[in-house]
Amino acid sequence: MTGDITINPGAICIVMTTEILRSMLYRGSELMREVAWVVYDEVHYMRDKERGVVWEESIILLPHKVRFVFLSATIPNAKQFVQWIAKIHHQVCHVVYTNYRPTPLQHYIFAAGSDGLNLVVDEKGKFREKNFQRAMAALQGSDGGGGKGGMDAAIADAIGQSGGGGGRKGRNKRKRSSGGGGKNGHTDLHRIVKLVMERNLNPVIIFSFSKKDCERYALELNREDYTDEIEKDLISQVYKNAIQGLSEDDRLLPQVEALLPLLKKGIGIHHGGLLPILKEIVEILFSEGLIKALFATETFAIGINMPAKTVVFTNTRKWDGKDFRWITSGEYIQMSGRAGRRGKDDRGIVIQMIDEKMEPSICKGILYGDPDPLNSSYRISYNMLLNLLRVEDVDPEYLLRASFHQYQQESDAPALEAQADEIEKKANALVVGDGSDDMESKVGEYYQMNEQLLLIERKMKKIIRKPQFVGPFLQNPGRMIKCTIEGEGYGWGVLISYKKKTGTGAAGAAGKMASATPGPQHTVDIMLECVDRHFDDETVNAAAKEEDISNMGLLWKGSFRHCRPFKMGIDNKKLVSYRVFTIGLENIEEISAVRLFVPKDIHPEPGRQNLAKSMKEVQRRFPEGVPLLDPVQDMNVNSADFTKLSERSEALKKRLSSHSICAGFTEDERRNIICSYGKKKDLLEQVKVIRNESRSCQGMVKREELKQMKRVLRHLGHVDANGVIQTKGRTACEINTANELVVVELMFIGVFNDLSVEQTMALLSCLIFDERISDDDPVKGLKSYLSNPFFKLQECARTVAKAMIACKIELDEDEFVGKLNPGLMEAVFAWCKGAKFVDVQRLTGTFEGTTIRTLRRLEELVRQLGSAAKAIGNHELQSKFEKGSDLMKRDIVFCSSLYL
Repeated sequence: MTGDITINPGAICIVMTTEILRSMLYRGSELMREVAWVVYDEVHYMRDKERGVVWEESIILLPHKVRFVFLSATIPNAKQFVQWIAKIHHQVCHVVYTNYRPTPLQHYIFAAGSDGLNLVVDEKGKFREKNFQRAMAALQGSDGGGGKGGMDAAIADAIGQSGGGGGRKGRNKRKRSSGGGGKNGHTDLHRIVKLVMERNLNPVIIFSFSKKDCERYALELNREDYTDEIEKDLISQVYKNAIQGLSEDDRLLPQVEALLPLLKKGIGIHHGGLLPILKEIVEILFSEGLIKALFATETFAIGINMPAKTVVFTNTRKWDGKDFRWITSGEYIQMSGRAGRRGKDDRGIVIQMIDEKMEPSICKGILYGDPDPLNSSYRISYNMLLNLLRVEDVDPEYLLRASFHQYQQESDAPALEAQADEIEKKANALVVGDGSDDMESKVGEYYQMNEQLLLIERKMKKIIRKPQFVGPFLQNPGRMIKCTIEGEGYGWGVLISYKKKTGTGAAGAAGKMASATPGPQHTVDIMLECVDRHFDDETVNAAAKEEDISNMGLLWKGSFRHCRPFKMGIDNKKLVSYRVFTIGLENIEEISAVRLFVPKDIHPEPGRQNLAKSMKEVQRRFPEGVPLLDPVQDMNVNSADFTKLSERSEALKKRLSSHSICAGFTEDERRNIICSYGKKKDLLEQVKVIRNESRSCQGMVKREELKQMKRVLRHLGHVDANGVIQTKGRTACEINTANELVVVELMFIGVFNDLSVEQTMALLSCLIFDERISDDDPVKGLKSYLSNPFFKLQECARTVAKAMIACKIELDEDEFVGKLNPGLMEAVFAWCKGAKFVDVQRLTGTFEGTTIRTLRRLEELVRQLGSAAKAIGNHELQSKFEKGSDLMKRDIVFCSSLYL
């Protein structure tokens, strides 16, 4: 049972989607009374941001008499999950697990342009540091070219005798496939796949994180041929039988025609942009061993149990919608787990292709890290809220209290309380002075005054650092300046140069552009004493560090990211270097009255060393402190604010000097007492924060959000003041494929009444289609009969957004309205008018599979709207939606699955 297909619903074993199950539970289906067991396959899908909530709600709502089976290979916190199940359903739940792979894996790294593979983790799970460093060195030394003649032999030696490639059969295959272009013409991936075939390590799945890359890489192997004549005939037969049900026009689609030649060579492609029927053909052929090299996106590793002998990663970075990042250990486990077929292979081979340096810690994190924990992605939806309000004696808060999200939060509380107790013990163990309450009270008083003084001095420094005061003293190089970067004090340095951003005072567009560019308006180049953070890395061996020390003088440019302050008495003096940092005026702490001679070129090491000697000599001559510029007399800081702060500073200094703490102790004793009090105060503040967090963990999650959403429903008329569901609310109960509030607004203000069936379908596609649009104006080029309804849709969305904002829900109105996407309006309109799919596809900028997936989801929404119209007795709208559903359900878009 799925959204659009129901076969034999009266069977004793029913396979269904979680959406269907939840819908049955919402409506109190009779079938649910008869269910004895429910099996959730791949239950870790519960962490999915979009659909995970459906899984969680269905688990909560199932009757307590039902028994459960949960299947997953990637839940490290399984114990926490089963404790939650036992709590909400009052039944014992056991964890049955194996903590080893039946088929062990070997993990290799291939550095771009290098000569071979490097085994970094063997089948026993041991990390081979030398091999990893060799791969990184090859990457650093590579010019990114096509590689050398010995590459194939090197890979063959690295893989060794894995999986039976060493016999006569393997050698014969090697001879056969060695043709087809010279070695220099092969890409790195081409060479790896070639070796996999030669060593009889197929089938191989090549994972890529881009649909276009999947197709590009597959086409690069177009000259190769991995199948014999019998296999070619079988592939052709399966393919032709599968597409027999398509119309003549659909069989001539470019994607349908282009795939068969690749498949006959044993090369397959699998990604979300493929036509669904083609994906199923690829899956069937791969499961039968007729596809030797499959290029796939990561979706092939989720929910499809089709392992291979070898897995190749074309990249270990992926785009997650915000940034390019390293793949997580959970993602790597899911995909690399496809390697090694139980009962067929003695081991699985995993090859990572990398084209940039990777730290050993990152590599180990990916290879050895735990799977991503199963964390609840529970969220409240208006559809859920209305469905629960519709049932008598059901409190929506019940679902929140029973959610895994709530359980996880509550389970954090004991650990937080224990942490708070531990910190509190440490705080109470600190003795301030003689340990008496009177002493602690006096020290607290002194501490508070000292904190006020520090705050005032910071404000004074902020005024002094203004360009009009500090600028004249930065014009010439050589002045000694003390500075702090990101809270770390670098001590005294020597001014090299001072720059002001050009164009900031200019009129016109150029001046505005210059002022708008990020970064400080005034910058100072200053030579500072520092230590390269690279020396703190414990993974770098001693020989490499010694080599870096010998070359240290070649580096003259410094930054906070790469260099830290020198720690006297802790750091080895031979690690010290003098580098030029670029800082802002806000980093200046003190300005000296002393100026030193600066050589013309400070890039060579001798020039910087001589300047450092001069700076040390000044500090030696002034043991009580380097003389500073006077803010008033030297720098002419004469603002009223500065004078006021200066007076308050003097008053506080007098009070501090006459305080009993100051009179009764030496300076060192006083400093130690104040330091102890400060530590104790900070620890007690931590205790307070942790205890507050613990209390919030024990409260109900999302309670405030629930109240706000109930207010929105009252505001829009879905429920009355007493929380009784109204006609609008009953309509929204039927809709869960798109934003129910916006769709219901469209229905109730009569937008659909004035539109034709085709216009209605086109308009609804804006709520379903979620591909990114490159145009700044998404409506550009649309005919008025499509753009005018879209504008009405935007008005409805603004009405809903304003209601949500009025009910204190944080929301960006423009962003909310911007999610409506008219990119497929023309295509949907043409499809409903009876156009061929090939012509419809020309109106889109998407893959064929994306278009079909959108049309299928749209048909599901239209069916829900038909049910909603029937529920409120609007038969005219009901017939319109039913007709729209009929218009869409034809040809390749809704062809039967090959699995049925």
